[in-house]
Amino acid sequence: MKNLFSEQKKFIKHLNYGGGNGRLSQLLKEDGWNSETYDPFPCDDLSLDDLGKFNLITVFEVFKHVQDINVLMKNLTQLMSDDCLVLFSTLVSDGNLKPNNRINWWYASPRNGHISLCSKQALTLLSSKYTLKFGSFSDGLHCYFRQVPGWAKHIF
Repeated sequence: MKNLFSEQKKFIKHLNYGGGNGRLSQLLKEDGWNSETYDPFPCDDLSLDDLGKFNLITVFEVFKHVQDINVLMKNLTQLMSDDCLVLFSTLVSDGNLKPNNRINWWYASPRNGHISLCSKQALTLLSSKYTLKFGSFSDGLHCYFRQVPGWAKHIF
């Protein structure tokens, strides 16, 4: 985060969604960022309405833990300002799951609470459903946005 956006941090209102104990936001705040954390698992005391809007939302390793990705997407779109970049990590299942075969992909591990697996096509369809654009930087790092924020153009 610091390497990608350090020069732009004064333009960024950041939320780390699913941020656990808040360590990422704490480190960013120490570096002068406007950063908050929200974790709905099991339940944060704040409501989404209390949080407001953000122009950078990070969602690191959360998609695989939610039972209903549509609820997650509704929450994220509620928190997005018009010029928001949602940067998220989840490995795509493309090439790792085969019809009529047992799942033996390490990422699909129910013991770790990995219950939702997504393909790039599924992530693209979700973007369309929520009137967002989808971008992918690798098999594990992706983004949603309505329009690319000016402060983030250097990564596109």
